[in-house]
Amino acid sequence: MSTDPAPQPFIPGSILVWDRVASNKRTTWVLMSAFVVVLTVLVGLLSLAIGLPIGIIGVVGIGLIIYAVVSYYISTNVVLSISGAHEVTKEEEWEFVRRVENLSIGAGLPMPKTWVLEDSAPNAFATGRDPQHAHVVATRGLLDKLEPIELEAVLAHEMSHIGNYDIRIMTLTTVLVGLIALISDLALRWSFMGAGGRRSSREKNGGGGVVIILVLALVAAILAPIIAQAIKFGISRQREYLADASGALLSRHPEALARALEKIAADPEPLEAANKATAHLYISNPLKEHASFLNNLFDTHPPIEERIRLLRNM
Repeated sequence: MSTDPAPQPFIPGSILVWDRVASNKRTTWVLMSAFVVVLTVLVGLLSLAIGLPIGIIGVVGIGLIIYAVVSYYISTNVVLSISGAHEVTKEEEWEFVRRVENLSIGAGLPMPKTWVLEDSAPNAFATGRDPQHAHVVATRGLLDKLEPIELEAVLAHEMSHIGNYDIRIMTLTTVLVGLIALISDLALRWSFMGAGGRRSSREKNGGGGVVIILVLALVAAILAPIIAQAIKFGISRQREYLADASGALLSRHPEALARALEKIAADPEPLEAANKATAHLYISNPLKEHASFLNNLFDTHPPIEERIRLLRNM
């Protein structure tokens, strides 16, 4: 007689962790491809409108590549400096650093550097270029207000950001947003300050086609940063879903992460060090919610209720 346990019935509405991971990876690559399309369209239209020689366009392109590379490598130091956190050791913060160490061993990742942000609001984030240059930051409020198992679940979420290379993706998207904003700003300055004479000359030779290209270039220069920000926030939201799923696998306790998210969301303390440039890095949006018809488009995080529902259905 077989002693194997009876198969468990499928619960309607339940979510398989690996399905969530695969879905979010696909969505992220779609959004990253959208970044490339936005940047290509913007540069192409502006090049046609400006009519610069090929050599000058090449110089501008090299300059933008240098800007992107430098921004990529210094972005982590900038984020840590803005946050105001300080690095801690196991001797200083035994519980925090020990749990990060255990999770890094369990996940097969290098031990990240650990930082504490002296703020009473519970929150955390991970940053860095890759797992070899990663940092985990926890606020004092997180360390004081969560139960040990809830703290470990939050840290598992952040370690998942590192293991999934979310930290690299978010650094790249931040750099791309800055790059698109810089190109748009240069284009608008050119349009309003130095394009008058050149435009008149080209209109005589090219007719209405030149005007159409110029108008399209200006529209692209205005809309591209807005679209880029929306894509950035979309990627951030997908990364949070993926880190929730991966963190549940790593900690083996999705209910603890759900309870931690409930406590973080319900805490009334504002996170003073957070701003719009770094809000997307935190496990829960540290900025105050605001009512707007564009709220879903520009939210840095998925709705906390949806994240909790998915965790409890995994």
